[in-house]
Amino acid sequence: MQKKVDVVIIGAGSAGLSAVSEVKKKTDNFVLINQGHYGTSCARIACMPTKALVEAARACRVRHLLKEMGVGGTHGLTIDRRKIFEHVRRLRDGFTNGMIESTEKLGDRNITGRASFIDPETIEVEGRTIKTSRTIIATGSSSIVPSAWQELGDRIITSEEIFELTDLPDTMAVIGLGPTGLEMAQALARLGVRVIGVEQGETIGGLSDPEVSAAMVEILRREMTILTGVTAELAAAAGLEITIGNEKLPVAKALIAMGRRPNLQHLGLENLGLKIDDRGRIPCDPATMQVANLPVFIAGDADSNRPLLHEAIDEGRIAGYNSVRKQTECFQRRIPLAITFSEPDIVSVGRRYEQLGAHEELVVGSHDFAGQSRARMNNSDQGSIRIYGRRTDGLILGAEMAIPAGEHVGHLFAFAIQKKATVADLLRMPFYHPVIEEGVQSALRDLHNQTNQAGVSGIELLLCHSSK
Repeated sequence: MQKKVDVVIIGAGSAGLSAVSEVKKKTDNFVLINQGHYGTSCARIACMPTKALVEAARACRVRHLLKEMGVGGTHGLTIDRRKIFEHVRRLRDGFTNGMIESTEKLGDRNITGRASFIDPETIEVEGRTIKTSRTIIATGSSSIVPSAWQELGDRIITSEEIFELTDLPDTMAVIGLGPTGLEMAQALARLGVRVIGVEQGETIGGLSDPEVSAAMVEILRREMTILTGVTAELAAAAGLEITIGNEKLPVAKALIAMGRRPNLQHLGLENLGLKIDDRGRIPCDPATMQVANLPVFIAGDADSNRPLLHEAIDEGRIAGYNSVRKQTECFQRRIPLAITFSEPDIVSVGRRYEQLGAHEELVVGSHDFAGQSRARMNNSDQGSIRIYGRRTDGLILGAEMAIPAGEHVGHLFAFAIQKKATVADLLRMPFYHPVIEEGVQSALRDLHNQTNQAGVSGIELLLCHSSK
């Protein structure tokens, strides 16, 4: 017997489960179809286990800093990498269990299997046909591994596999220094692995500002080998051999972190008249999450718009909201905010440097955190911030930074940009002493001095203009 439902949600990751939460507000006549692992990528292989490993690695680094603070006996501290990974897996399993329980509660509305479109209103899953009024694609993404490297077997690993290791090799190449690759490379180096980090692009960690990226590269080179603007080749040797130019370097394993591709294959998109582009995407409206003019929506990593958890949750909710209403509504998207949990934190917020271009209205305020007073106290005085504004009125457009406590500073800028604040507005805010934010204040002053309000001093920004 053919089943008829109001909504089919394909994929039980963060976007899919967020879509379910919205759909349930209007109807119980839906099904969730998922192939493969349950528990969301964030909880299993991305945000959560990665950050757990980063925190363990930071603890390992601290032992080198304690001596100059007058804390002795640190030579007796040891690193048990096997136990560290056991600790990470315990945390990961705790994070995933809650996600899995939420799908189990759906009962027979949760279907395990591969879904494929027969037409815009018909889904096939494991030989079963389901008629639906609307469908939400939330199938996530997978690591990109060049086909020539796939024959190297367990010599190469991705973020899907690294947390299953029982121990770490002494040497490892990390190919791709985007946010995930960079976080993992620095963590591995702090756990005693000799790391060779390779990035084909000129910038790292999700940065587009060459000055901030260059400062971050120099910081990382104190802990590992970093090569940018180069292409790596891998070949089987006694273990593995990485070739960069004319140089051949032996490593035990390579972590491949060259980005992710949406999981859209085998969905039967050709039956919807859709083609996947060179980047693995299909057309959708980011304000509604609707695909073309079809009764189909897409959310999360599957659309590769902004492959970040908070964006996936928003997209899932937008798609879920629109899937159970006659009229498709547009939603204002939040200010872009991306954080790489390296040390120092890498953050881009608002409009990125590469999106601004060179024009006379753009002004940039910057500050070097080397020697910043509060950061010196905890041995984190390194990195830089660049804030982008408009010369005419000082409107804050965006910022990129690699600074201590950047994850918190980035949120403050996201709030400011979404509220359309100017540099003068921010300079009217209090800055306590001594805090990391004083470095941000210095960058804001630098920006202010390049705007058309440059003649107005800091204290004059607080003048009362009302008459008594």
